[in-house]
Amino acid sequence: MTDNFSLKEARRLALAAQGFANRRPRAQVQRKHLQQLIERLGVLQIDSVNALVRSHYLPLFSRLGNYSQALLDEAAWSAGRHRRMFEYWGHEASLLPLELYPLMRWRMRRAADGQGIYKQLAQFGVEQRAVIERVLQAVREQGALGAGSLSTRSERAGPWWDWSAEKHALEWLFAAGEVTVAGRRGFERLYDLPERVFPDVLLGAPEPGAEEAQRGLLLHAAVALGVATEADLRDYFRLDAADSKARLAELVESGELRQVQVKGWSQAAYVAGEPVIPRKVRASALLSPFDSLVWERARTERLFDFRYRLEIYTPQHKRVYGYYVLPFLFDERLAARIDLRAERAQGRLAVHAVHEEERPLGESGYASLAEQLREMADWLGLENVHVGCRKPEGARLKASLAQTL
Repeated sequence: MTDNFSLKEARRLALAAQGFANRRPRAQVQRKHLQQLIERLGVLQIDSVNALVRSHYLPLFSRLGNYSQALLDEAAWSAGRHRRMFEYWGHEASLLPLELYPLMRWRMRRAADGQGIYKQLAQFGVEQRAVIERVLQAVREQGALGAGSLSTRSERAGPWWDWSAEKHALEWLFAAGEVTVAGRRGFERLYDLPERVFPDVLLGAPEPGAEEAQRGLLLHAAVALGVATEADLRDYFRLDAADSKARLAELVESGELRQVQVKGWSQAAYVAGEPVIPRKVRASALLSPFDSLVWERARTERLFDFRYRLEIYTPQHKRVYGYYVLPFLFDERLAARIDLRAERAQGRLAVHAVHEEERPLGESGYASLAEQLREMADWLGLENVHVGCRKPEGARLKASLAQTL
């Protein structure tokens, strides 16, 4: 039993825990492959940006390759027995396995008391009970509803917080667990009562207390991350610092987590059990900016020496790498950054820029990147890959793409 890890060992452990050490399915990706991966990760972050594809689809592609997005839609929003996920505030807006629903009930109860939610929403919950009750009754009577169908405002909606009263009410009810997301119409949430969405066995499951649930979430994060600091573990399901530190101490005392040291890390790290570290990880993947491997930017820098920031909201003239930049994982390093766009009107996957890290990709790296881009284009139903990068990296990628035809 070792209590000290080199940075290389920590990196391999993290990649394996996140599903990158496994071989991709040789035949068609099936429900069982998605389910196993969803259970391993525990959370898929949802984001509204659709420059390439909605972000919750990408982590599965990065690990499984070409799969039917309908399988994830089915797991997330179907009304049948294949539904395996629910939406809630996990790591931001997220899709989570149904098995984690009982572990989120404490968060829902806190939200109902105005804790752990946006101040404006908490205030709305206190001051606008009549609107909340009216909206909840409409959901009871009419079934799955979107905010737009309930709105009584006549003017056009404005910025993010310029929601209608009905939208505020639905978001408060969602945070409090009194409604859930039954499905989506386009990207609009459709809300319904949990008892009409989830199986009775789930809703009737024993509800753990807050402390037990927090320990469960930290354990899940520890397994999903492989090796992680307290801040890393806390961030995975966005726990409060005080709760996280207290529960972490309890898990160490009980022996469910073990404190270790990673060379070069200033903070202690934690592992679950006695982890098996692969001798080598052969991975090739384009990563969503919201992938759980990289979403905690300080951890990404510690693990991969890769400083990553999303520049969507940065003015164009101040961007360093591009609008929607995906890290490229090659073997055991984040080797490049690819500014990608799905240009659907032209039927192409557009590579706006390729940025190598300090260590060059090399011939094998470019061949692997070309293969990933071809597969992604096929997955998205796009006819070709167009390289618009005018740097030498763009020319090298074009040459590698030509060899994959």
